[in-house]
Amino acid sequence: MEKTLPPIPVKRYFTIGEVGELCGVKPHVLRYWEQEFTQLRPMKRRGNRRYYQHHEVLMIRRIRDLLYDQGFTISGARNKLQELVQGERDRRKAGVVPLEGMEAVEIDQEEFDAAIHQEEDKTSPEAESKAAARTVDPSQLLHLRRELFEIRELLTIGR
Repeated sequence: MEKTLPPIPVKRYFTIGEVGELCGVKPHVLRYWEQEFTQLRPMKRRGNRRYYQHHEVLMIRRIRDLLYDQGFTISGARNKLQELVQGERDRRKAGVVPLEGMEAVEIDQEEFDAAIHQEEDKTSPEAESKAAARTVDPSQLLHLRRELFEIRELLTIGR
């Protein structure tokens, strides 16, 4: 029986406890899955604290579905994820961009509104002058681009 998972809030990083609640698994299971699924690479900060990004939360939900709902073994789920990612890469190389059946991402409206208000506050004249003084590091743009492609892959896996 499938467990209904809560919507993923709009934020950049999630602690292991938050991810456990969002994905319906215990933190020790997440740490174990990191060893078994090389695609899971949360950032580690002070004291080895893990911080997961949105695309990793989506991947963990996919892994959970394969293991708990579809009955795959760890090895089978690992192979299935690799197949799905490779299939998506092949479709992308062929110029096929699947639009039908894409999974909707639920958004926590309060958190989304707060993020929008923060962005609106940044458009004040003072914030605009500070923003103009900042330079963009090309490596940050490459990292963001890579992250967006990973999220797109996860959203189209199995469709």
